[in-house]
Order: sequence, then C-alpha cells, then structure tokens
Amino acid sequence: MVFLLIALQCHVTAHAQPSMARPSDQVQPKMVKIYGAGGLSGLEAYQSGFLVSPAGHIATAWSYVLDVDPVVILHDGRRFESTIVGFEPSLELAVLKVEADGLPFFTFSDQEDLNWGDPVLAVSNLFGIATGNETASVMQGRVAARTNLDARRGTFQTPYRGEVLLLDLVANNPGAAGGALVDPNGAILGMLGKELRDRKTGVWLNYAIPASVLKKPIGDIIAGRKTTLPDESDPLLAREKSHSPDSLGIGLIPDVLENTPAYIDFIQTGSSASKVDLRPDDLIVLINGRRVAHQRALRDQLRRIDRRDSVTLIVQRGNEILERVVRP
Repeated sequence: MVFLLIALQCHVTAHAQPSMARPSDQVQPKMVKIYGAGGLSGLEAYQSGFLVSPAGHIATAWSYVLDVDPVVILHDGRRFESTIVGFEPSLELAVLKVEADGLPFFTFSDQEDLNWGDPVLAVSNLFGIATGNETASVMQGRVAARTNLDARRGTFQTPYRGEVLLLDLVANNPGAAGGALVDPNGAILGMLGKELRDRKTGVWLNYAIPASVLKKPIGDIIAGRKTTLPDESDPLLAREKSHSPDSLGIGLIPDVLENTPAYIDFIQTGSSASKVDLRPDDLIVLINGRRVAHQRALRDQLRRIDRRDSVTLIVQRGNEILERVVRP
C-alpha cells in the first residue's frame, strides 16, 4: 500500500491539526486513477478523478490526458475503458463514465460552510504513484483563502475566473489535477485544479474549484441536460450548403487511422480560421458544444451546419482550452 501523508504546519493557527485518518479511509473508495494520452515531451499520462454517481460517472479536470478515451482504475484495482460524456469548458471540467454500478460516490451538499483556516484533505493520484489497488495520496492542510481566480498558464489567462479555495498545501504537482478536496467528515469540498500561476506575481497556485461551483454542471451532465455527445437529429446538408474544414480554412493532419484526432495541420492564409488565430497543432475538441472524437465526427458535424452560420470551436492548445468563433 502506498500512502503518502504530508502534514504541513499551518501558519494561520497555533492549534494542532486534527486527525484525518478516518476521512481519508472514507474517501479512498470514491477516488479513481486516470491514465490516457501523454508520455511525450515531459507530459504526464495520468491524473485524478472522483466518483459522482453510483453508475460510474467521474468528475475530473480537462487536460491532454483525455485526448483519448482514458483508462480508469477504481480503488479496488478494477480497470475500465471510459467515455467522455460531458465537458464544461469554462471550468475545464470533464465528466467520464465507466460501465459499472453500485459504486461509492460523493454527494454535493446544498450548503457550504467553509472558511479561512478550516482543515482539509487533498486526495489524488499524485505523481501517478497508485497504478492498481493502492490508495490515493493524501495531503493535509487548511484553507488559506477564498478568492476569485486570477491566473495564467503560460501566456494565456485561464477561462475560469470565479471563486476558488486557495490551499496551504502543495496541490499542483503532476497527477493531482482532478483530485478531491474533502473536509474532516469526508465530505467533498472541491476539485483540485491544474498547474497555474498567479497572473500578477507568477507564483504557483495551490487551489480547488469549490463544490458549490461544480454541483450544477456535474448534475446537468449526468442528467443529460448538458451533453457534448454528437447531435445527429440535425439533417445532413448538401456539401455546397454546409461547412467543411476547407470552408473554414482548416487543413487537418492526414486521416490515416480509424479514429484520427482532429489536429490542425495548417491554416489557409486569409481564411476565416486565420482571422481568429487558430493554429497548427490545435486539437479541435468541441464544435458548437458537441464533442469531436475524431476527424470523421468533425466532418459529420460540419455537414449539419449551414455554411452561412458561424461555428464555435473549442480547441486544446498544449494545456490550454480556447474558444474560437469562426465566422463565414
């Protein structure tokens, strides 16, 4: 069993840290390890997630790890192929689904009573330590502040600028994104975020998106009220009346595989795509809110959009999530 417990001395109070062994044991069965894309150029191929329904729905952070449908490993070591059933770009939140039932899961409370100095546990697949039925890594700390996120990743400001919980523990190590932040009773408080720097100071941030922010989008995705699954109810239009990669000015990488991802190879000079700063190596993730699993899906969805209409693309550029509205 691999169990990492880092007790950090809190600088905000002289009181001893309460024991967190019990809540740690309670939350472990609700945690999952996620393995997907990565492994090149120093990009890790793993991250964390937590169960949010007994039917196998999993909340996690959106990242390049999800470029392929990832493998999910449950607390007991069972491995599942997963599918991405929902995505909230503004929160960089993704919901996966595995074919299992009767699983332990976190429930989201309607009330959140959390303040500066409250003790917390951050539970995650830190550094990819757990690869089977080992327990997730646990860090103990306190809430350092509640504030609005003002951060950047590289040169880009992050899409989410709402409230976050800043933590006095190191929660931005590889693999921790998508992990759970819980209280001494094991209740979910939030989801650990990806590696970010404060926009003004450049200091690395340790933070979690509060459960109160996550509750509605996760509930909507599970209930099917907010889905990114392809909509085949719209009719296919004649090719001369519908959009295509060419009509947008996008050239894709060669489609040599059954599920070749929709990576941009080149942008036609002066095209609609060039005017909104789409670039080679951008991965098209969503079209008008619908997931693009591969190039065939991309072409199919474009065939259902009138060439006179704008197209909203969500693209992944490195570890960034960007929205681009391509106007004809």
